[in-house]
Amino acid sequence: MSFNPNARLDPSQVEDQRGRGIGGRGVAVGGGGLGLIIVLLYAVLTGSVPSTSEAGALDQLINQTVGQGGPAPSSALAAECQTGTDANQKDDCRIVGYVNSVQAFWSDAFARSGQTYTPAKTRFFTGSLGTGCGTATTEVGPFYCPNDGYVYIDLGFFDELRTRFGAQGGSLAQGYVIAHEYGHHVQDVLGVLRGSAGAQGASGRSVRIELQADCYAGAWAAHAVDTKYLQPLTDANIADALDAASAVGDDRIQAETTGQVNPETWTHGSSEQRRHWFSTGYSSGNPAECDTLSGAI
Repeated sequence: MSFNPNARLDPSQVEDQRGRGIGGRGVAVGGGGLGLIIVLLYAVLTGSVPSTSEAGALDQLINQTVGQGGPAPSSALAAECQTGTDANQKDDCRIVGYVNSVQAFWSDAFARSGQTYTPAKTRFFTGSLGTGCGTATTEVGPFYCPNDGYVYIDLGFFDELRTRFGAQGGSLAQGYVIAHEYGHHVQDVLGVLRGSAGAQGASGRSVRIELQADCYAGAWAAHAVDTKYLQPLTDANIADALDAASAVGDDRIQAETTGQVNPETWTHGSSEQRRHWFSTGYSSGNPAECDTLSGAI
């Protein structure tokens, strides 16, 4: 899909931390990748969720596996990412455009309901980066950290989405990932994430939180053109987003990494659940239809 060539981007909503490192620790929301795979493997082999000390050891394992990465050029986002034309031509500018569009949607949605949306910045990084929720890596995947209020992403994850998880790719697949993580920020603003740690499993709270973020991503997609950043979506664009949602379903990841599927250890939902809830948000265009926290999912 394409951005409106004359749309004005706001690169101040993205901080480029590529090649840098900071410290911190906590609980992230929405990550998927080697970090998720390691936790799933642990749960399948032991039949339990890792304790705090064991989670620390897993985090250490991830760091040792991925490494710290090398230095990257300093940020040039402010100079390079100014218009929709830039978003159509450059990968990092495209993500800036998606961040802008998603936040424009939520600012308007909150205003219509008499509330105020608090924007959140995205941080680009390479290799690994300390955050308020532990170490961010490409392998852990993009995530929202409620401890510091940032969305974290190594843009190399989009290559992982295709090569490791088998997604078709496409621009809206990237938009889906960004919108999903900002869905977690919306949950944080609304207080949904408070005390969100809970039972795993196909109908557990963790899965319900993730599926609501998928539904919120669909609601954004339904109004993406209204934000003035994007040109009309095509059926192929939506297919790319649905394909990306399926690629990171717990059942698909488990089947490919362990050869078996154990719904009792799910944290994000099945491929079908993720497709369903993105579709629910997209077809309704209404975040109020995204109540995954009660009833059947």
